[in-house]
Amino acid sequence: MTPWRANGKADAMVKRTLATTKIRDEVAALKRERTLAAAVDLFYEHGYDNTTLDEVADRLGMTKPFIYANFGSKTQLLAEICLRGVQAAADALDGALARRKGPRDSLEAFGRDYVSAVLGSQKFIAIYVREEKNLEPDDALRIGALRRDFFNRIAKLLQKGVASGDFQVDDVQLAALAIGGAVTWSTFWYRPAGRLPIEAIAQTMTGLILTLVGATAEAEPRSARSRAR
Repeated sequence: MTPWRANGKADAMVKRTLATTKIRDEVAALKRERTLAAAVDLFYEHGYDNTTLDEVADRLGMTKPFIYANFGSKTQLLAEICLRGVQAAADALDGALARRKGPRDSLEAFGRDYVSAVLGSQKFIAIYVREEKNLEPDDALRIGALRRDFFNRIAKLLQKGVASGDFQVDDVQLAALAIGGAVTWSTFWYRPAGRLPIEAIAQTMTGLILTLVGATAEAEPRSARSRAR
């Protein structure tokens, strides 16, 4: 057998192995997502304590071992749900800051993305708020640390806006918590079939956030503000 033929067979074998691994990973991910979706609906509808893994399995049309193959326990399911809710909010902040705009533009972009992310992850975040007490201690610490970092980064953005003259805030930490609290609470009153779509709610709430921090209606160059003084 010539070397190039041997190499060709080896390459084909590697490609088949990679393709098989990719398909296996995709199937495993799909199973996890199906399990998670069923658990989210049941935890949201009936509460964590009132939902059993047997009921999650019934909702899936599977047996309980199917769940254990993807999540080791009911508490692991809860931890994943809570983590995704907090991560959705953190991703919105990451996206706004990645645009490298000024404080006001960054806060405006963050507000829209944050509200949209929270309402799009409504059940995940509502479950986290209601069921945080049922998390295992290590999971509670891990997710709590992510949440605290999220609010600290909002506070830093607000502090930059105060320094630049874009915002009027006496206590940036309190303002960050107020913004987070208002947006998080929307998960309890928002209804997908309600009067306003997510985009309209996000736009209105972003205006309220900007008002809360004393932002002007439109961004104004700092040099112009200096001349006005």
